[in-house]
Amino acid sequence: MSDLLTTGELLIDFVPDRSGVSLAEAERFLKAAGGAPANVAVGARRLGTDAAFAGRVGDDPFGRWLGTVLHDAGVDVTQLCFDDAARTALAFVSLTASGERDFAFFRHPSADMRHRPSDLDLDAVARAKVVHHGSISRIQEPSRSATEAAVTTARAAGATVSYDPNLRLPLWPDARAARQGILDAWPQAHLIKVSDEELAFLTGADDDAAARSLWHDELRLLAVTCGAAGVRWYTPDADGSVAAFDVPVADTTGAGDAFVAGLLHAWIEEPGLERDPERLRRALRRANAVAALTTTRPGAIPALPTAADVDRFLAERTDGRD
Repeated sequence: MSDLLTTGELLIDFVPDRSGVSLAEAERFLKAAGGAPANVAVGARRLGTDAAFAGRVGDDPFGRWLGTVLHDAGVDVTQLCFDDAARTALAFVSLTASGERDFAFFRHPSADMRHRPSDLDLDAVARAKVVHHGSISRIQEPSRSATEAAVTTARAAGATVSYDPNLRLPLWPDARAARQGILDAWPQAHLIKVSDEELAFLTGADDDAAARSLWHDELRLLAVTCGAAGVRWYTPDADGSVAAFDVPVADTTGAGDAFVAGLLHAWIEEPGLERDPERLRRALRRANAVAALTTTRPGAIPALPTAADVDRFLAERTDGRD
């Protein structure tokens, strides 16, 4: 059984073959496997964690290819279902010259939206040390119920529930529904990664007070990623920050997922990490390195580094900066 189980969307990212253009300006696109929970599974596996993915794709060429990508990466895809009534989701993603993300999604509905509780192997879910999910699979039924079944099973088994809101506002009915939907899942998580922009969306601010306002008694670690400014972290008894790495950026797609993969790898390898600030800082620095390396190549899954890549990268640096 896998130590890490991720559940949610698995899709195709189409990324422009050159950076700094909008989707309308792009002329050619590169196909890449994506979907935040799937990115985390592959990222963690490349770092050495036994990882599994549970979700649905279409029984179509894209879905079959995605299954092969995850399998070839060493991710357990026993709980990946192929849907003959809906297509695999597609997402076109670009980073414009101004630094804005440009998204277009094709899921009307897509197979991931049709993931059902009955698709899950709840015994496998219960045996995982960490179960990770995002908010996209909570937008509609039946995928909402499938995600909630995984979370409920994990909590009952004593596993860590990890949550990354991964806000994609165009997929929600409106901003109010997105805010409420994201916060509904918040109290069930023990470990949460949220970006500073998402924190501001949820609370109206992105400072320490805003982060602490979302604290709850079962939360063990809250990580607020701040792009080039690194990450701020909060535990029940302490808080701090860890600087980012300065690297030449080709594409930021999947950087947050890479960070989560690095953090969850450390969480599984070093139980009680959140109770030791120094160990936690080292783990977050390494997670920052995983994220930085991912931005140096286009796409999400294709850019995720191996443990050896991260070791080499960190060996060249003596602190949190170049």
